[in-house]
Amino acid sequence: MSTTEKTATTTRWPIPRRVTLGVLVCCWFATLSEGYDIGVLGVIIPALKTYAPWGPPDPLQLGGLAAYALVGMLIGALVIGTLSDRFGRKNMLLVSMALYTLTQLGAALATTPDMFGLYRLIGGLGMGGVIPVAAAMTIEFSEPKRRSLNYGFMFSAYSLGIVVAALVGTAIFAQFPPTVGETVIVENQEVWRWIVGLGAIPVLLIPVIAFLLPESLESLEARGMHDRAKKLAEKLGISPYVSADTAPKEGVATQAPWQRVLSLLFSLRYLSSTIPLWIALFCGMLLVYGLNNWLPNVMREAGYEMGQALTFLLVFSLSAAVGGLILGALADRFGQRVVLIVFYLIGGVACVLMMFPHSLVLTMTLVGLAGIGSISTSLVLTGYIADYYPGFMRATATGWALSFARIGAILGPVVGGWLSSMKVSTEWNFITFGIVALVAAFAVALIPRKTPFEEPAAAQRTPSS
Repeated sequence: MSTTEKTATTTRWPIPRRVTLGVLVCCWFATLSEGYDIGVLGVIIPALKTYAPWGPPDPLQLGGLAAYALVGMLIGALVIGTLSDRFGRKNMLLVSMALYTLTQLGAALATTPDMFGLYRLIGGLGMGGVIPVAAAMTIEFSEPKRRSLNYGFMFSAYSLGIVVAALVGTAIFAQFPPTVGETVIVENQEVWRWIVGLGAIPVLLIPVIAFLLPESLESLEARGMHDRAKKLAEKLGISPYVSADTAPKEGVATQAPWQRVLSLLFSLRYLSSTIPLWIALFCGMLLVYGLNNWLPNVMREAGYEMGQALTFLLVFSLSAAVGGLILGALADRFGQRVVLIVFYLIGGVACVLMMFPHSLVLTMTLVGLAGIGSISTSLVLTGYIADYYPGFMRATATGWALSFARIGAILGPVVGGWLSSMKVSTEWNFITFGIVALVAAFAVALIPRKTPFEEPAAAQRTPSS
């Protein structure tokens, strides 16, 4: 939808607010359900550590169970993000939701760790596909001056999903507390399955989202469906709208196979942008998934009860949800790059300070800052990446960046499990994650200030821009 963006620079934004709001709400609910599925493992890990029918598993095995979903997310972000620009962003969003909601039910009924991991792997394919598609659609339908704020709103659902998982886990474990013998659970040992299985409920939202969510006009134009794009724009009340087939033709602007996108990303001219963007997101994902999966366990090892440990996860995620909105507004006002550097640094410092003994209130505050400096900042970074590239390559470029970052997401739980298995003091967990946050801030500082990408066709239509 390149023409609407160029029009907006000289006149009003042509997309009605109701359309933008509808897209945001649909993407919000899709992201909320993914957040629950991501957060649920961190909630049940303390119970799985003493789950007798599975051994119980040691910390490295638990880190591996967390990594199954993340491997799937790596593949899903790569494949579904790319396919969405070929077969439609709306279609792939719905497919992704079906994958990760239905497999939650399978994971809840798994009889072995391997079966549990397999369902998490398959579900991860869908979880990895949602974010690049939702990011691309949110950026596409949002007015440029509100893009970071709208993206922050959409992605706040991710943190709220983790909050819901923590609340559900706290409530269920409080009602049916697992009774631990010397080393394993001897009563209410199957309660964790209900917490996982509830993640399948959002499958009921798929028909509603299918009805309310419009297809991406950028995607339709890129696939040569100009008449369909014009009819959809008319139906949505988007005016003025100029279809790509009536604009001067530059092949790359309307037809961008993934090979062409990759050649742009890794050409000598643009490599200085791609590398730091990917490194920063890699570190951000390592922070998000490392802290999310192991924070309750680390706090338990630090001497807190199960309820208090889950409360820390609740504070971590809720702070990230609120922080996402605040950081989105700040990014629209002061620029994404500055906000990213400052808050990655704040998150890193908060992680390091958590290694020292503090009052409960101060510890909660540091945990909240760590949530903002990891999840909230990484969501702004993902939106920055989606906005950094032109529309014809937005979902593909975001998907590939997220796929690389998923390696960091996989390493996060593994690093946490490795540190736990080494029996080192809990301080090393906080030091490790603090260093990762500092590396992320440094990588963002290396990103060129001005976006080097531009759609040739759009540029030809508006030479003065």
